Amino acid sequence: MKPATVLPRIACLASALLLAACASPDQPAPKKPAAPTLAQVMSDADAAARAGQYERAMILLKGGSSSYPADKAPWLQMAQMKFDRGQYGDAIGHALEALERDPDDKVANSIVAVSGLRLSGKALADLSRQNNLNGSLRSEAQDLAKLLRASIGEDVLVPPAKRPPAAGKRAAGSGTPAAKGAAQGSTADPFSGLK
Repeated sequence: MKPATVLPRIACLASALLLAACASPDQPAPKKPAAPTLAQVMSDADAAARAGQYERAMILLKGGSSSYPADKAPWLQMAQMKFDRGQYGDAIGHALEALERDPDDKVANSIVAVSGLRLSGKALADLSRQNNLNGSLRSEAQDLAKLLRASIGEDVLVPPAKRPPAAGKRAAGSGTPAAKGAAQGSTADPFSGLK
């Protein structure tokens, strides 16, 4: 055979083999694993949280929120987890995401309200401790306290902390400014100046 005829025959044979390999259904195509259902994601995240794997639970919930963007459940669970850990700013953000999906959700609204109050209470306590709660800020805080009292139907927003009588007498009786400041600062009532 001539080299000029061998080369086209080899190319033709190779092409035929490639076409035959592509056409044969002998090898099944690899299957992608099925995406987990929202119920499975929520269950896995709950199990991770109960096992103390907080970060893993949050990663699972974030994945669930992107896989099921119209569902409020992952956002609500993230908000609850952040709230339980005292991360109120993040809890508000996640609860607001849940409220975008269901504006009437009572749990999400409660998380936003209580987290906001706790953040406000902490800020007011810090300001009171620094003696900087005066002027328009003070009057605005008083107006807010009145509105809150009217909303919940209570005369006092936060009941004063009960102290043992002996401890209160010693602190008040010592007469030192530090002891008086400690006695006043020991109450857990950040709104005491607003009553």
